[in-house]
Amino acid sequence: MLAPVLGALDFLNPEKLIDSFGLLGILLVIFAESGLLVGFFLPGDSLLFTAGLLVSQDVLDVGLPVLLVGCFLAAVAGDQVGYVFGNRVGPALFRRPDSRIFKQRYVEQSHQFFERHGAKTIVLARFVPIVRTFAPILAGVGSMPYRTFVAFNVVGGLMWAVGVTTIGFLLGETIPSIDRYLLPAIGVIVILSVLPAVLEILRQRREAAGLPVEEPVAETPAS
Repeated sequence: MLAPVLGALDFLNPEKLIDSFGLLGILLVIFAESGLLVGFFLPGDSLLFTAGLLVSQDVLDVGLPVLLVGCFLAAVAGDQVGYVFGNRVGPALFRRPDSRIFKQRYVEQSHQFFERHGAKTIVLARFVPIVRTFAPILAGVGSMPYRTFVAFNVVGGLMWAVGVTTIGFLLGETIPSIDRYLLPAIGVIVILSVLPAVLEILRQRREAAGLPVEEPVAETPAS
């Protein structure tokens, strides 16, 4: 009975995923998590970090430039597919019934994030699990101008895919025997990536309870 659960956990383990599928597996996961509805649960942040670290230790036999370019292209392509999907599916996404995996609250949370941050959500969402997957889809639903979306998509893909992977590589190059601390390092990355989503949920609960939410105070124009 535990076998399917343990198998799923193995699949979500970045190190085992890389060991099983190599560069192709990394690129497919990054692509899916960036813009396919089925990819929201995939370990994008920790996978990028682990891939960079394993390249620095020569465990993953891929040159760093190849890894960085591949992850960047996969991230950008995933968001492009998400945008096209949202543009074509439109409001039907908001009527999709809940299932064991898909929940309407994921769409609602992403929509509120989008409403608050506008076009720059495409960049910010790269660092927020779940929102990362739904943001490009909602951009298509809301008919964000395509050129605007592409510009923010490229910037966000560069900062996330290249940035997180490079951090993993540099830490692997700098800290001796860091592979011994791979699991704790992945744990920290997961916590940091989930933190924005947790803060967002807490903020929404405060609003629902009628509690004041801190907002920037607008400056009074000089008379």
